[in-house]
Amino acid sequence: MEKALNKSVYRLQGLTCAHCASKIEAHLQALPDIKEANLNFAAAKLTIVGTISQEELQKEMKKIENVTIRPIGAPEADVRKSFWEPNRKSITTGVSLLALLIGFTVAANDMLSKTFLLISIAAGGYSVAMKGVRNLFRLNFDMNVLMTIAIVGALLIGEWREAAVVAFLFSISETLESYSMEKARHSIRSLMDIAPKEATVLRHGQEIRTPVEELAVGDVILVRPGEKIAIDGEIIDGTSSINEAAITGESMSVDKTVGDRVYAGTLNQQGAIRVRVTKLVEDTTIAKIIHLVEEAQNERAPAQAFVDKFAKYYTPSVMALSVLIASVPPLFFGGNWSRWIYEALALLVVACPCALVVSTPVAIVSAIGAAAKNGVLIKGGIFLEEAGKLKAIAFDKTGTITKGEPAVTDIVALGDKSQTEILEIAAGIERLSEHPLAKAIVKKAEAEGQSPKAAEEFSAITGKGAWGTIEGETYYIGNPRLFEELHGDVSAVRATISSLQDQGKTVMILGTKKEIIGLLAVADQVREQTVQAIRDLKKSGIDKTIMLTGDNNKTAAAIAKQVGVDEFHGELLPDNKLEKMKQLREQYGKVAMVGDGINDAPALASATVGIAMGGAGTDTALETADIALMADDLSKLPYTVRLGRNAIRVIKQNIAFALVTKLLAVLLVFPGWLTLWLAILADMGATILVTLNGIRLLKSE
Repeated sequence: MEKALNKSVYRLQGLTCAHCASKIEAHLQALPDIKEANLNFAAAKLTIVGTISQEELQKEMKKIENVTIRPIGAPEADVRKSFWEPNRKSITTGVSLLALLIGFTVAANDMLSKTFLLISIAAGGYSVAMKGVRNLFRLNFDMNVLMTIAIVGALLIGEWREAAVVAFLFSISETLESYSMEKARHSIRSLMDIAPKEATVLRHGQEIRTPVEELAVGDVILVRPGEKIAIDGEIIDGTSSINEAAITGESMSVDKTVGDRVYAGTLNQQGAIRVRVTKLVEDTTIAKIIHLVEEAQNERAPAQAFVDKFAKYYTPSVMALSVLIASVPPLFFGGNWSRWIYEALALLVVACPCALVVSTPVAIVSAIGAAAKNGVLIKGGIFLEEAGKLKAIAFDKTGTITKGEPAVTDIVALGDKSQTEILEIAAGIERLSEHPLAKAIVKKAEAEGQSPKAAEEFSAITGKGAWGTIEGETYYIGNPRLFEELHGDVSAVRATISSLQDQGKTVMILGTKKEIIGLLAVADQVREQTVQAIRDLKKSGIDKTIMLTGDNNKTAAAIAKQVGVDEFHGELLPDNKLEKMKQLREQYGKVAMVGDGINDAPALASATVGIAMGGAGTDTALETADIALMADDLSKLPYTVRLGRNAIRVIKQNIAFALVTKLLAVLLVFPGWLTLWLAILADMGATILVTLNGIRLLKSE
């Protein structure tokens, strides 16, 4: 009888190199008890589908790398932590350094000096030698093999000091690299600690402290002033001011009352509130953000693909060159064997592709982590790079440039119906619609004290309006284009419509197939940050800003002038927006579309980068856009462009620095100026510098 397949997710400790992660994944994938293995190096997360036990999995992992696994979600108390396990690398590096110093100090006593140098080599080079020998037998010529050959070769030609220095410096290089990578990963893990682990749930009239994992949808929790909210839900009692910076990156508090949604990890600053739980702990917005960011960090950016391809040919080429350097001069030109073997070993050391391999992932992980903390969710390295290359940005109007909360400003009666009757009929139809303009009409009717009955029949007409039947009469409400199709001519009301549109208002016509009975004008307010955001985008190097809207050209012109966009295109249906986006891509190359993630879906999908607003409010925006601004805040857009450009700059700097350093060191081989310790210092220095350069992106604001 076959065992049932289980899906298990583990967090890894001690995973330091991307190449090792690939080897572990390939090894696990080949095991009969594992059907699927996926190792996310950036997040240090392993997902397994199969029947293998945790103990067996741990044993298999140890065969490849000294990595410890822990099931995600397991309580910290269950994890046994010895002092040795997390500090092993630092301790052995320290021992290697101490023995190295003593070895140099007692140089007068050759036997004693060699003993301490051997201890230094063993302490610093043990782990790399184990991996190097194992990989050598597998014909996997990675940096562990290169280092092992260099250390053993130096010992064979009597260069004990050089061998000890190489072992120590490579050990400290690995320690620093591991520390830097963990720091970058911590930027995301710190998000996991934002939400409290327990909540005060109200059951049977009692307040009970309960782990969030035990909360169910429908439970009611009590959140006191100063407490963080433990889980997503809806306020059912009380009002308060909530700081949602953890989700949206916005430090300004938001006033919330009964019916408003609240999110896990946000801070209740004022009154006590009762919240009905609407999502399980694993489905909360913050959990979804963490999951998406971890997945994004594992996505390979174009620059990473280039580095991987380059490294594939680079290491074997260097090994072949080393063999030639070690053998050609002594064989054909009477060179000294020891000298040219030494130079070949130095070349092996300096040729390690460590700096090149780490140059891109650390920058991508740091940038995406920094963006998440600032309320911008970037779904992968490729979108980060594309954001940095943008030449033009197109915006939807309603809900993006404007608040998307239009209000009725004018009601013009044109027939025998009064303004009150016109509003009542319009609201009767529109109360069945979800369009922002429809909501404005319903809101106006409610404000006037009306409670119109919903239309008996209702149907939306995409991009034009809607119709509904009230008391046996079919009414239409929509833009002038709808009535041009119905009546063939609306010239009788054209002047009034134009006058309202010149004021930046959107005009809807209400009528039947035979007559127009009234006009309703609606105006939307421009977001406070829009004007400044457009200016900042210009400063960030965006050549063109464009507004695409379904609204009429006059209203579009008025709004475009108000906010300062370079171009506008009005009266566009969703497929017109898609066509316009294709034209913009042909014209400018890299173009982003900013919209609400639902109505603009075709244009968002067609853009180089689709950017959705208000990701915290809608799961759709989180899942469909390439980049989601968690708050309705356009000021995060210039930040995103700057971050993308900084990331590209850092990646280019890292790759160039890594290659130039290697090239210079290789050139030093031929005149015999490259010593082993100088080679390892160059390799280690380059690795640490590119890592630190990448980590700088964590501070991007």
